[in-house]
Amino acid sequence: MQRSATRLGVVGWPVAHSRSPAIQNAALEAVGLTRWRYQLLPVPPALFAETVRGLPEAGFRGVNVTIPHKQAALALASAPTPRAREIGAANTLLFEAGGEIVADNTDAPALIAALPFAPAGRSALVLGAGGSARAVVWALLDAGASEIRIWNRTPGRARALAAELGGVPVDQAEPADMLVHCTASGLGGGGDAFRTIPVAADGLMNYECVVDLVYGDAESPLVQAARAWHVPVVGGRELLVRQGALSFELFTGRPAPTELMRRAVDAQGR
Repeated sequence: MQRSATRLGVVGWPVAHSRSPAIQNAALEAVGLTRWRYQLLPVPPALFAETVRGLPEAGFRGVNVTIPHKQAALALASAPTPRAREIGAANTLLFEAGGEIVADNTDAPALIAALPFAPAGRSALVLGAGGSARAVVWALLDAGASEIRIWNRTPGRARALAAELGGVPVDQAEPADMLVHCTASGLGGGGDAFRTIPVAADGLMNYECVVDLVYGDAESPLVQAARAWHVPVVGGRELLVRQGALSFELFTGRPAPTELMRRAVDAQGR
């Protein structure tokens, strides 16, 4: 009897925009795991816990987790890593024998590795207060950033995040060494982030680096504007590849073919 495939996936709502299947399936094929498959798993919040608990029985080894489930993923885990526990959000779940669910957060190390300079002693303005923003704030503080300012359209969420992890809540954009955009504005390339964030295009000159976690078929308006002002950028695709490579290694125990994964996501369009 032919052995059934080992399954992986990305859980989100929405999730149709995700490029994770393209990069993960390319990586699985490249390392010879031809019986593994990675797929989209669109799951609304009300069904998240029930669905994830049923995945191991359906042949899943693990899943990535995206908006809006990262905090719920941590709450579901029976064995969170110290990093995920401290961040308060997880983007990777691993299903082990005996029903154990391991949770980790690969967003944090991916961000630090992608930055064009070491964050120690540097300041940052973080836009957003959700699961991705939690990873960003934690990662920068853990790496020695001097000050993190947190803005959110709902000021109470910025205050709560700052009180829990560190940082200073702000109600307007302020100059800093880094600008990190973590909101869902422009998700999938369908919107203009400048409509819903407190930074104008010409204000990007106040930052030495602009990081945008959003990615789509084209570069986000934020990244395009930063490039126009000759500000170094880290785009969402690069962060997707880096965190995906770390997750791939957790899922498979194999070194990730990172360059191939980068080519795979670029092949999805610009």
